[in-house]
Amino acid sequence: MKNLIRIASRQSQLALWQSNFIADLIKKKYPQISVEVISFKTQGDIILDQPLAEIGGKGLFIKELEQALLEDKADIAVHSMKDVPMTLANPFEICTITKRENPTDAFISNHYDDIQYLPPGSIIGTSSLRRQSLIHHLYPGLKIQTLRGNLQTRLSKLDDGQYDAIILASAGLIRLGLESRIKTKMSAYDFIPAVGQGALGIEVLKENNSVIDLVDFLNNLDSRRCVEAERIISKSLAGSCTVPIGAHAIIDDNQFSMNAFVGTADGEQMIISRGKGEVFNSQKIAHDICHDLIQQGAKKILGI
Repeated sequence: MKNLIRIASRQSQLALWQSNFIADLIKKKYPQISVEVISFKTQGDIILDQPLAEIGGKGLFIKELEQALLEDKADIAVHSMKDVPMTLANPFEICTITKRENPTDAFISNHYDDIQYLPPGSIIGTSSLRRQSLIHHLYPGLKIQTLRGNLQTRLSKLDDGQYDAIILASAGLIRLGLESRIKTKMSAYDFIPAVGQGALGIEVLKENNSVIDLVDFLNNLDSRRCVEAERIISKSLAGSCTVPIGAHAIIDDNQFSMNAFVGTADGEQMIISRGKGEVFNSQKIAHDICHDLIQQGAKKILGI
């Protein structure tokens, strides 16, 4: 067994919290092992003046961390699963998905308790095409302005009065002890979350079996089953941050349920599909939902 595990992390406060959370779990399980978190600045963190969809998508948040794995500067990389591209380069794999935090989107405002109370013309900040599509569709009177930066930067822009409200992932706020900033957790049934939202994944080199075995105890079967099913939707429909797609799965009393949608960025067109069944059929349910979305015209909406 290795006596040192090096974790590659982005430099944001949330990313470092997530990596240190994993580090603490490893140290608790293997007290004889030293764990070191090494931070890297990714292109996704550097380029903040353009929408993510225009500068390369989700891969900009993991490229430097993958390079650290290739150059033996790190043994594992910790990611928010919503930031992981649907297809990884051949040397890499997500070997572990941990127990999921709350997957919903959070409505945050200093003056309003719920998005439904925002007056027409209110400015709401988000950088996500998925959130833009849902807001335009469900709340067509609101104005959307791009919001980039780490979690603290986004909250500061709200507090400075640049926005009437912003939408962030509930999980990040909860992890950083900022749940009190959340006015409302959006319904995951109607305001369908991003694929993998709330879950952490551990990326490794496929050949690194000793490390894969070492972190296997962090795998949460239900979370992994749900996230992998959600990723089927996005992968099948060429999903990335460049197209508005959402999917959310839950397991309750051995029943698997999933909601998914595809929409246009302006929210004028939106297709929703839902399915449920036995847990062991999760991937088939996901493929059936994907087929239904395609039958309803998803590929035409997405231009694929």
